Amino acid sequence: MPEQLQPITELNETRPMSGLLAEAPERAILVGVEMPENDWPIPESLDELSQLATTAGVDCVDQLIQRMSHPHPATVLGSGKVQELAELARFHNCDAVIFDLELKPNQHRNLERELEIQVLDRTALILIIFGQRARTREGRLQVELAQVEYDLPRLTRQWSHLSRQRGGTQQRGEGEKQIEVDRRMLRRQKDQLEQELELVRAQRQLHRERRKYAGAPVVALVGYTNAGKSTLLNRLARAETLAADKLFATLDPTTRRVRLAGGQEILLSDTVGFVQRLPTTLVAAFRATLEEVAAADLLVHVVDAAHPQAQRQIEAVELVLEEIGAGGMPTVIALNKADLLPSDSQLELHGCEREMPVVRVSAAQGSGIDDLLRCISETLVKQFVELDVLIPYERGELVALFHQFGTIQSEEYEPEGTHLRGHMPANHSGVFMGFRCTKAGRKRAARV
Repeated sequence: MPEQLQPITELNETRPMSGLLAEAPERAILVGVEMPENDWPIPESLDELSQLATTAGVDCVDQLIQRMSHPHPATVLGSGKVQELAELARFHNCDAVIFDLELKPNQHRNLERELEIQVLDRTALILIIFGQRARTREGRLQVELAQVEYDLPRLTRQWSHLSRQRGGTQQRGEGEKQIEVDRRMLRRQKDQLEQELELVRAQRQLHRERRKYAGAPVVALVGYTNAGKSTLLNRLARAETLAADKLFATLDPTTRRVRLAGGQEILLSDTVGFVQRLPTTLVAAFRATLEEVAAADLLVHVVDAAHPQAQRQIEAVELVLEEIGAGGMPTVIALNKADLLPSDSQLELHGCEREMPVVRVSAAQGSGIDDLLRCISETLVKQFVELDVLIPYERGELVALFHQFGTIQSEEYEPEGTHLRGHMPANHSGVFMGFRCTKAGRKRAARV
């Protein structure tokens, strides 16, 4: 069985969440605003919002869409639509409405006053899901930091009901006092979380440096949420990590050792899925985790080839990769769920500006897996150092090292030692340079 890499012990301890995260409502109406600058068609975007809500445990009872040239600065929707939404919420006995965009603090406050029920936006819903899914200490720290960043500008909304108690001009009411107290508390908590996450970041950097000089190449699975990354990891590594047909089923990264057909060993990492309009607070908070992607030797971009918005999902992932400093990295495209496509169908990858190898696979059925492993190996080789070495028989540990981390084209046994031709990661190649197959090198090998 492939070996599961053990995470840093301190990062794997669970801890209670801070209590800042809003709880998922029971019944909600989804609200979309169709504007000219929208990247996605509003029906498809609302369908994804519905999946997000279902993942959080929310029962979506209805939808409301307004088409407008730009959102209303105070309430996003026009006054008539706000009234219609309030009546619809009362009719369905809802306890929340969820907007398919990020609301400004004043819009949030005004809408809750007008609707008299909980108002969530896309960012708040994703934060709720992440809060439900975070299991490790690191994951919980990251979610809490993102929530603090989200809450700070919205304190006025949370205490607006007390601000009406304010007295004369020389006396501040309880609402204003409580806002100041909460703001100071959140800022202190933010500083503490950032300090703890900086320690996490330093530990990860130390592990990356050790891996660079002593470990196998790292291949990171990236892609849109629910593209099938965890299922593909299980198939490639013959493992049994959580793989569910839900958005953000994987939040805490998982790494497995995988041996390619030629004997080369790699570390294969599953990462958190991306999504369109991924909140900037989450990208910032998950910096320590996302840096693992940017530090990988190769990315495997897993695409749900059967999804009607596959092209837009590719573009959304490319945007996030650029944001975290992983744009332009060596990448293999894995068109997953190929078993759900007609055999003659073609997916044009307009979102990818670079020439990248593409492999059709089905992680669920197991088809195309050997082709993908071969493609990973061939793509990694392009970054390796080509070696032609003669290793003395008494240096058998170097032959074992070549087998473990390199790819071997030929292996011959000669009187002076083992003659190997192949490729090796640059960080492991230095020890072999004294055994290169020149005439002088053969003489040195014979004397060592």
